[in-house]
Amino acid sequence: MTGPEKLGKIFDKHIEYEFDKEDVEATMTTMTDEPYVHHVPTLAGGYGYDEVYSFYKNSFVGKMPKDIKIIPISRTVGKDQVVDEIIISFTHDREIEYMLPGVEPTGKYVEIPHVVIMKFAGSKIAHEHIYWDQASVLVQIGLIQEKNMPVTGIQQARRILDLCNN
Repeated sequence: MTGPEKLGKIFDKHIEYEFDKEDVEATMTTMTDEPYVHHVPTLAGGYGYDEVYSFYKNSFVGKMPKDIKIIPISRTVGKDQVVDEIIISFTHDREIEYMLPGVEPTGKYVEIPHVVIMKFAGSKIAHEHIYWDQASVLVQIGLIQEKNMPVTGIQQARRILDLCNN
């Protein structure tokens, strides 16, 4: 397995531990001794092993909506970095601390494009930067209206899926 293939496999294993197995300890085995995780729109995450572990344990791993789904769109692999473009969909059936801290469940369905950038040090993840359009999430759960504002809702995710499927 070459370097780029190996990084992609580590990225996938990390995601499997987070979402499928919901195993914080296993997730942390994919990371360096001093990683950081930064969710850009909300500043959620952690810096250093203890904070990242605490973030995963208390706010992320096993805390997702019941119907969360991740649809891969594209992947770019460099010598020490993997960038995934994905669509995340879910029903807002619980508070999602990293994305909607303090917002009670609305029961609304959400589809939102994400970009996940994982930087590697050797074969371990050194950091994650995760981006999404927070205004689109807020439109989709009904906290802001797109009328007279330069924001869109679910159309963002649907357009990407349409473009990629044609």
